[in-house]
Amino acid sequence: MSTNRMVGVVLLVVGVAVLIYGVNASHSVVDHVSDTFTGRFTEATTWYIIIGAVSGLLGLLMTAFGGGRRG
Repeated sequence: MSTNRMVGVVLLVVGVAVLIYGVNASHSVVDHVSDTFTGRFTEATTWYIIIGAVSGLLGLLMTAFGGGRRG
């Protein structure tokens, strides 16, 4: 397994974990109150979801396309 694929797998796992954490945080009492009064989640929850999604997508792409042979 190439280094790019190993990094991709790590990014994928971390991204999914952070995304799940963000989605779970969006169901908290604080986020429900924030959503009620402002119409959006708290800034921290939003960043967890964004970072998790981007990291997971980047990890998926690196895992799928990061193992080409050289030489």
